[in-house]
Amino acid sequence: MSAAPDIDALVIGAGFSGLYLLGRLRENGFNVRLVDAAAEPGGIWYWNCYPGARVDSHVPIYEFSDERVWRDWTWSERFPGWRELRRYFRHACDVLDLWPAMKLGVAMRSAVFDEDAGFWRVELADGDRLTTRYLLPCTGFAAKAYIPSLPELDRFAGPAHHTAHWPQEGIDFTGKRVAIIGTGASGVQVAQEAAREAAQLTIYQRTPILALPMRQRSLTTVEQAQAKPGYPEIFRQRRLSSGGFEIPRLDQSALEVSSEERTATFERLWAAGGFHYWVGNYADILVDERANRLAYDFWRDKVRERITDPALQEKLAPSEPPHPFGVKRPSLEQTYYDIFNQPSVELVDLREEPIEQILPNGIVTSACERRHDVLVLATGFDAVTGGLMRMDIRGRGGTTLAHAWGEGARTHLGYAVSGFPNMLFLYGPQSPSGFSNGPTAAEVQGDWVVRFLEHLRTAGWSRFEAEPDTHAAWARHIDEIAAMTLFPKADSWYMGANVPGKPRQLLNYPSVVGYAEICDAVAEAGYSGFRLSA
Repeated sequence: MSAAPDIDALVIGAGFSGLYLLGRLRENGFNVRLVDAAAEPGGIWYWNCYPGARVDSHVPIYEFSDERVWRDWTWSERFPGWRELRRYFRHACDVLDLWPAMKLGVAMRSAVFDEDAGFWRVELADGDRLTTRYLLPCTGFAAKAYIPSLPELDRFAGPAHHTAHWPQEGIDFTGKRVAIIGTGASGVQVAQEAAREAAQLTIYQRTPILALPMRQRSLTTVEQAQAKPGYPEIFRQRRLSSGGFEIPRLDQSALEVSSEERTATFERLWAAGGFHYWVGNYADILVDERANRLAYDFWRDKVRERITDPALQEKLAPSEPPHPFGVKRPSLEQTYYDIFNQPSVELVDLREEPIEQILPNGIVTSACERRHDVLVLATGFDAVTGGLMRMDIRGRGGTTLAHAWGEGARTHLGYAVSGFPNMLFLYGPQSPSGFSNGPTAAEVQGDWVVRFLEHLRTAGWSRFEAEPDTHAAWARHIDEIAAMTLFPKADSWYMGANVPGKPRQLLNYPSVVGYAEICDAVAEAGYSGFRLSA
């Protein structure tokens, strides 16, 4: 009989999923620890400290539903910035008394499943070793930055950083010639800040971002106190939606209403700001190209009103959509389209003049050379699978996740992989993660995992593993859903298409409530698809 492991469970990652799971497991009597490479809790909000970094989900949607956390907490803005989010995570750890079970500033070096002992052997970057019954990675969908192959990037003499690897001390843009490569969420946010401070800002765009108005505003303590009695219902409603918001999608077709009614609806959603125009729109916007084109044309005309140069209007808000509206995650903007009216801001279309070389003091495209002092790489992530695959996690027979997913992610319910016993990951591939408000998915998945581990403990099981045939069934189900939508029509990170050579597949499940219903049915059936043993 082998010795018992040191702990019941090891959580990897101190973002919403990791902290929620840590708290719930501790409260249910599990001996659990958490490790994270970051020096502070907050997950991506430790690493995302670039200028303008802020969340794109509004509060109180973007917070824990636990009243102990929100009762005495107030926000200063509808969409908080990274500094305030860091303070929030410290507050949550204080209130929930999570600090004693956390080890921060130390990455997990490796985790190997010991088949004879029936548990995981883990080594940390500081040399510590421990054994755990269950391994619970909570690394998030944006844990691995993607940096494209740029010729001689290492020659650049000035600061050159990916937004996910931004220096904690920051970079001063004042009076500098700043270049931003990429126009996703982080590119939009940095551009808005740099346009106010830089002497010259050059934005290198491959595909125009279909950004929506944020409608940022300050929040008062009084208005939040008045709203808090309604928080429990808001948190209940967010679990019953597709995207984890309290915003209901319209249960009708955009094609079945009059143009006057449709325009009025579009105007209302546009004025609400945030993701209302995306997640609260007509039911067929993301499945019918005709309905989608109506939504795109409204977006295009709204954006063009803010840009004075007709040539820039066409590059930033093209007459013909670069892809269907909403099949790439929209960014939220405050002044992004307005900055292009400044003489100090230049847009470079990389489809017309691709980058040929990085110089110590600039960038050469096929058309000309431009001088830059600072280079911002807003080039996105090897999303959803990348963070897990880069970790040294070895299951039965020494198989790594990178090997197991070489031809695409395959999971059971977005939780488990055959060949990796006693491992469950949250906010990972084939779960709702990339399509969901973060805290909603963290709590939906976290509650399911806690119930599962409680079931194992009560029944006397010490080991579980996903059955091999579950992979194909779950992947087939997601592929069938994808085929019903417009998502495959864009080369997005949703499809894994932003990284050369990455298998093309819909990486996330596009409905929180639908996903939760399926997982609950599996639990009711005695956790079908899992092989349980003592």
